Formats: sequence, C-alpha cells, structure tokens
Amino acid sequence: MKIRVNDTVQIQVGKDKGKQGKVLTVLPRQQKLIIEGINLVVRHRKPQQGQSGERVSLTKPIDVSKVAVLNRAGEVDRIGYKVLKDGSKVRIFKKSGEEVTTVEKVAKPAKKVSEKTTEKKVTKAKKS
Repeated sequence: MKIRVNDTVQIQVGKDKGKQGKVLTVLPRQQKLIIEGINLVVRHRKPQQGQSGERVSLTKPIDVSKVAVLNRAGEVDRIGYKVLKDGSKVRIFKKSGEEVTTVEKVAKPAKKVSEKTTEKKVTKAKKS
C-alpha cells in the first residue's frame, strides 16, 4: 500500500467527500485507513450499574480506494517509487517528481527474553 501514516489525504467519495485529514493508522490486510476526523460514527452506550448512558463518537476505517494523497501544494496526486543511484527506494509524487518526506519510525524497545523461554522442553510421546 502506497499510503503511509502521517500522509495528508483527501476523501474522494462518500459522505465526507472533499474533507482532508492526516492518516492515523494503516490496515494493509483490509486495505483500509483510519483518518483523523473522517468517517465519524456515533455509538450509544447503555447505562451500566454505576455509570450513565452516553453517546460515543468513533472514527471508523475507510477504504483506501476512496482517498487520494495531497502533495505539498495541496493538490491531489499519486505516489510512485524511484530507485536512487545508491540503491535506496524512495516514494515520489507522480506529478512533480518530488520526494515524499516521511517521519522516521521510532525504534521500539527490545523485549526481555527470560531464561525459561530459552530452555528446550523435552517431552516423551505417550503410547496408546
């Protein structure tokens, strides 16, 4: 999928047509995006013991085919890829040929590996 988190997109079809927003989450397997302030749905929560009922506004995913990426000039554009001389692959805007600047990913902290998980567990098969 060519659209990534923090890309600015414009909705092309549906009730939010013409609205613009920033991509918060990308769901590549479902081919959907969650966009800030777009495709809002109101859900009613029933009152529970000790809590009152309420209306909750949720942002639902929207299909990737219904959005278009905006370039730096604020125009709808498509994204392509270009291989540089050093062998690295970068995203570019098709109309202008400019590189798409992206925010670098923050490295996640390494998970602790406990001693128990590194030991092999030997089990014997039962005869029936």
